Amino acid sequence: MYKAYIFDLYGTLVEIRTNENKPYLWTKMSELYASLGAAYGARDLKARFLALVMQEQAWGRGQTVSIQEKTGGRDPVTAATTGREDCLAEPDMRKVFRRLYLEKGVSCDGRKAQMTALFFRTLSRQHLCVYDGVRETLQELARRGKKRYLLSNAQSDFTRPELEMTGLSECFDGILLSSEEGCRKPSPVFFQRLLKRYGLHPAECLMVGNDETADIGGAWQVGMDSLYIHTATSPVCQGRYNPTYRVMDGDWRKVAAILCGQGS
Repeated sequence: MYKAYIFDLYGTLVEIRTNENKPYLWTKMSELYASLGAAYGARDLKARFLALVMQEQAWGRGQTVSIQEKTGGRDPVTAATTGREDCLAEPDMRKVFRRLYLEKGVSCDGRKAQMTALFFRTLSRQHLCVYDGVRETLQELARRGKKRYLLSNAQSDFTRPELEMTGLSECFDGILLSSEEGCRKPSPVFFQRLLKRYGLHPAECLMVGNDETADIGGAWQVGMDSLYIHTATSPVCQGRYNPTYRVMDGDWRKVAAILCGQGS
């Protein structure tokens, strides 16, 4: 039935826990910056980091258009239902790490900013694992000649290494990350970019994700079927959308049965 399967990453294929508030993180980050000539106290660094993140996010919100404009008035993931407009712009957090150097008069090229972001993520990450059954399911889909794509709201400097760590980087025929593309789910622009890039028709695709608005609502806007999987990190489900398939206990055996059974 479906020729291509499009997957969310965090909370759908992998479980991840991070803690960006622990003092140890900011102590080590301040030591890193100081060793490279940008002296910050741990508290000052955290405060400035959060302020710059807010600025980047505000810039992103300034680059928005409503979903109704993008879909010709075809509802329903609008500011009225999500509390915001469709964010077409996704800030790249590498810019934040770079600005922290520049504000101290220290030069910073892309490589230094990237390595700083990687150090930050390594320190803040507490747990990362692939859900049982995910690899086997992706392999089985490939064996059946199905295409597999990743569509994730994610920071490239964090996620590309984590895909390598989990062994998932080679499991997809295409990977689109929001920070690289400049837009994010549930924006129809993000979905349409994947469809156009790989010559896909929405009626032949199934979106699999654990976020009702970003994944299920986003897929609905472009006429794509969806499978909602509820996991421990899923946002509260409001029941706004009716996915084609639903797995409410996070059991990937049930997901596999759908993808490799009636959904294939």
